[in-house]
Amino acid sequence: MRNIKQFLGLAAALAAAPVAFAEVDAKASVLFHLPGGWNITNSMLTGWMISLALVTMILAAVGRPQLLPSKAQSVFESLIEALRDLFEPIVGKKAFPAVFPLLVTLFIFILIQNWSGLLPGVGTIGYGQTDAEGHFHMTRPWVRPFTADFNSTIALALISFGAFLIIIFKYAGPKLILWDLFGNKADKKETPGWLYPILSIVFLVVGLIEVFSISIRPFTLSVRLFGNVFGGENLLHGTSFFPVFYFMELLVGLIQATVFTLLSAVYVGLICNHGDDHDHAEDGHHAEAHH
Repeated sequence: MRNIKQFLGLAAALAAAPVAFAEVDAKASVLFHLPGGWNITNSMLTGWMISLALVTMILAAVGRPQLLPSKAQSVFESLIEALRDLFEPIVGKKAFPAVFPLLVTLFIFILIQNWSGLLPGVGTIGYGQTDAEGHFHMTRPWVRPFTADFNSTIALALISFGAFLIIIFKYAGPKLILWDLFGNKADKKETPGWLYPILSIVFLVVGLIEVFSISIRPFTLSVRLFGNVFGGENLLHGTSFFPVFYFMELLVGLIQATVFTLLSAVYVGLICNHGDDHDHAEDGHHAEAHH
């Protein structure tokens, strides 16, 4: 009963006091603690809630897939087909069946999580305090966009990067990966003999730079997504949720989900899609040798 009275008192204070949401903390707020030292933050809670709602909605709308699809099933199938047409040329036919479920999941999950910050109450309901001028400042919101937390975006980036490593080693193999990174791509027949060893050194240096670039991909992926979503959250709060910026954030959320997923596909395709061409070339050489 005491907790209910405190909640009602807080709600009354929120309704009566002018609200200032200009300041948004970059760090997610801890809502409660679990045994073993686990902290549950507001961004984690939002992520779970949106994910549960998304899974429930898809299961309820589609149910068991039918040969003659319903309207809801047709919508989801059209979305899947559009994503398939987008990603398959990038990834390559060999690795596509393995990576496509991950790409679809990442795109839909990130898109809905980005847009979750536009729902009423997200980032605006929680604990706070009133200053001397009577403005209420939110200090610990109960819910917050999942992708506005850097811990969340780095986790998504690590999942993408881990899948990238598994897929390229499975569908390209160490030999092709090493050649793609450090191999001399110059045609030995058309390159002067004195120049070919120099080019080998150049490709080796470029390969080392590429290894460094690959190693920081989780950081760049996560920072790009976090910066745009967190910046949008600050923009909405700083402008008192001006309606025009809602439409802008809808576009930003879609773009960032697309960019994150496209980059994940491109990273796989740079090696595995090239591997398709390499395999076709080898098959051609074997055929010519056979004839």
